[in-house]
Amino acid sequence: MPEPIRIAAMASGGGTNLQAIVDACEAGSINGRVVLVFSDKSDAGVLERARKHDIETVHVRVPKSDTAEWEEADRQIAEVFRARDVDLVVMVGYMRKIGPSLLGAFRDRIMNVHPGLLPAFPGVEVQWDAVEYGVKVAGPTVHFASAEVDSGPIIIQAAGPGLPGDTGQDLADRILAQEHRIYPQAVQWFAEGRLQIEGRKVKLVEPASADATPDADATAIISPPLDGEF
Repeated sequence: MPEPIRIAAMASGGGTNLQAIVDACEAGSINGRVVLVFSDKSDAGVLERARKHDIETVHVRVPKSDTAEWEEADRQIAEVFRARDVDLVVMVGYMRKIGPSLLGAFRDRIMNVHPGLLPAFPGVEVQWDAVEYGVKVAGPTVHFASAEVDSGPIIIQAAGPGLPGDTGQDLADRILAQEHRIYPQAVQWFAEGRLQIEGRKVKLVEPASADATPDADATAIISPPLDGEF
């Protein structure tokens, strides 16, 4: 088996997607280990969540985007990750724009999760926008990060129904449950070296194991299908 990948996480809030990834690593579903959690907020709940798993935490104040101070913070973050020999960066509710130093140092090695079916509904509070728009299906997207927010190559998506009477919070809760399934799967595919970027498309190479089985959850359409239980 290949060496476990070293994962750094970036978050601004509570970090439930971090928990899903850490749990999958500890269960052996991901051949990897979260070695560092970074937050732009010193009081973010994700930092305490990381400490409970004995994961190193780092806080750096990130100034307003597209300023000289923001670019310097971006360089600091990239250097912190390089110093820890990070293989993959996962954004788990990180609410700041990342910059050229980080994108350059970890080209095609930064993932993000978005609570909408990109390219529809980029931005924030998209679950509430989707309800207002009257969508019939909605769900999250895991994609590689790029300089333009919510626009990188798509790795995996899950789609479930928009139900009559839904509030934005109702939809957000269902989408979050699917995020916790598809994000660890995307990380494991990366660890297996099965993700190939061709232009703006991500190709999933053939399953590494004959034991891989399609997802049987009828509450969501997930494409590509999961390899098992996530």
